[in-house]
Formats: sequence, structure tokens, C-alpha cells
Amino acid sequence: MAIANNQLKHLFEYTYFNANVKIIRLTVSGYFWYLSKITLLFNYALRYFYSQAMKYYRNIFFVQRFKINSKVIIKVFNLIKLNRFIFLTLALLCALFSFFSKAQQLAFTKKSQGNDYHFFYQWLDHDNEKQQISFALTKSALFERFRDFKSYQAEFAEKNILRNIKKKMRQQPISGVQVSYRQKNGKYIIEMKGRDDLKVQQAYQQLSLLEQTVIKNYLTDNYYQQFITHDQISGIKVNHVDMANDSVADLKPLKPIILEKVSIKNIRKVSNYILSFVQNIPYSTLESRLTSSGAGFNPPTKVLWENQGDCDSKMTLTAAILRALMPRIDMALIYIDAHAFIGIAIPAQGDEISINYQGVDYLLAEPTGPALLPLGRLAPESERAINQGRYVVENYHEVRPSAALSESYKKE
Repeated sequence: MAIANNQLKHLFEYTYFNANVKIIRLTVSGYFWYLSKITLLFNYALRYFYSQAMKYYRNIFFVQRFKINSKVIIKVFNLIKLNRFIFLTLALLCALFSFFSKAQQLAFTKKSQGNDYHFFYQWLDHDNEKQQISFALTKSALFERFRDFKSYQAEFAEKNILRNIKKKMRQQPISGVQVSYRQKNGKYIIEMKGRDDLKVQQAYQQLSLLEQTVIKNYLTDNYYQQFITHDQISGIKVNHVDMANDSVADLKPLKPIILEKVSIKNIRKVSNYILSFVQNIPYSTLESRLTSSGAGFNPPTKVLWENQGDCDSKMTLTAAILRALMPRIDMALIYIDAHAFIGIAIPAQGDEISINYQGVDYLLAEPTGPALLPLGRLAPESERAINQGRYVVENYHEVRPSAALSESYKKE
């Protein structure tokens, strides 16, 4: 029997699935929500100006009083009418440049001091007000926690899984059944033989359950998980929930510093503060979630260390910081094609964008940047995906510390 039952075959086959996905760069798209509003206002203003001017032009008294040649007036206002697109374009460009300036990180430094690194960030928030934060993280938090995290390699994973299956089979041999291992076309195959066909059939069933357990344990131990996209494509991706969970203890030093600036009683204000902080961290393009094998992903503390991250990385950092601040709040991680964002169990206000998943209402938020979008506002492509149901949700509820971190929590 091949190592891979159908589940494992799909796991390996789709690891190298070459998805033809259009990558949306939020660098531009995030601004068009604002620009559409500016465009509308500018158009209304221009129409009003033109209509009022033509009223004056048609007024003979106005022309005679100011002794203006009517042909000149016609030429001027026809010029305005014909070149309205040029005026509109210039206004949009000015608005675009102004928004780009708001989405810049003003300062970032890090400095080694003993067993810690001290970080300093300065940025503009959603209200265009200057914010800053200073904090220290231990070198073990920065360099030890996810030291063994590496990109997922299907061939290496298959060998490791086979090794663990052999070990389990030696520890719990199946009576009356002979087990053999061989390789065919680059795939490892497990065969079982015996005189009793019923025992052989039962042995294969046991092997199938064992394979599922070994695969799950291997993926969990290496911060990966099986994943199915909204259009039913299977693959392997980083387990962002576990990654965020295991980062909470390392990010606890930020809690008192942040709560000195914003009150935990105002969840919206706290969330927007964290959002603007993460949005201003420089963005790096997301590789295909399924085909990159996690190669471009940065764990939360590494995002802070490198001062950059893709949307999956920045979403995970945001979730981890919010969890460090609010251990019991319900959150959700939202995945669309080539992008990810977060949902927080906060009541929506007005036309803010939210979803209901498994009975919980989540207010949606874009941690990626560089567009400074507050709670309840999404980039156009994200909003379109939500409206069309092209997304997958993962719950991220009350923190569940792993065994490796249990001692850290007991000490606090």
C-alpha cells in the first residue's frame, strides 16, 4: 500500500500545485476606496461651477455690464468642459501622492542591549496623527522560538513520515501480517501480505489511521496544516493560528506599553492602534500560499526584527499582539486568493464590513497596508471577495498555549 492514502496523495500532489492566481498589490488598490470619494466630490464641484458659470454667461446683463465678449466666454467655458478629464486626473494624482505620504513608516530602529533588543517605531495613524512605541524583546524570543521553522518540502516530509510509520509498526507489529517497504516512481509504498485476507484488510485499515495520525503530528510539529481554498484546491500552508498562539508569550512585554497609550476598555481604539502600527510596517509581496511552501512567511517576532512582512505574516503578527492584549476575545483569520486579513468580534457600526461565521459576528480589518484602513474598511479586492463568498475562515479563539509554552504562562 502506498504511504499516501487519498488524503496524503492530495497533500503531496497539491504541494506543487501551480495556481494561476492574479496577485493583487494593495499598494495601489487600497487607495481607490478613498480616491473614488474624492473623484465624486470633485466631479460634483466642477459640474456646479460649470452650471453656475453658464447661467451667468446666458445673462445678457452680466455680459454687457462687464463688457466681456460673449465669444470669449464661450471659448473659456468650452475649454473647461472639454478638459474636465484633465482637471480630474490632476486632482486624482495629487490625492494619490498625499495618501502615499500618509502610509509611510516615519522611523524604525533596533539596538542590542544585553540579552534584549530594543525597538523603536514611529508612524502616522488613521487620523494622520504621529504615534510611536518603544519596547524590548529578548534575544531568545527573536531567534530561538521558531529557529527550526523552515519551508515545507514534500519529499523531506514523506521520508520523515515513512520513518515514523516504520517506528510505530515495529513498536506495535500486526500478528499474521508481513510488512514490506519499497520505492516506485519516487513514491514510497508499504505492502502487507498474509494468509488471512481479513487480517490483511484490517491491517491496511490500521495503517490508514496510523498514516493520518503521523501526518497530522508531523504538520503540527512543524507549524503546517492541510488547507482547502474557497474553490476546493487542497494544499499545505503555514498554521497561522498555532504560530500566533506560540508568539503570545514573547509579545507580552508590549501589553503594558500599549495600554499606557490606549485604554483596553475601548476595544475599537486598541484595535485601530495595532492596525495602524502593523500597516505601517513595510509590505513584502505574498508568494502563492500553496506553492511557496511557506518560504516567504515571517513569524511575528521576525516581522518586527526584519521590519517587513507579507499579508499572512502581518495578519499573524496582528492576531498575536491582539491576543496578548485581549486573551479572551474571539478572532478569525480570513483567506482569499493571494491575500489574508483578520476578523475581530466587535460590533460593526454604520456601513463597516463584517461577516458572521459559526454564530459569531466578526468586524473585518486589513493589517497588511500600506493603505491606512481603519476597522471595518477593506481594500476593494478584499471587499469584493467577501461579497462574492470567495473566502475561507479559520477561528482563532481563546489562546491555547502549547505544551512547550505552558511553563511560560505559569510563571506570569
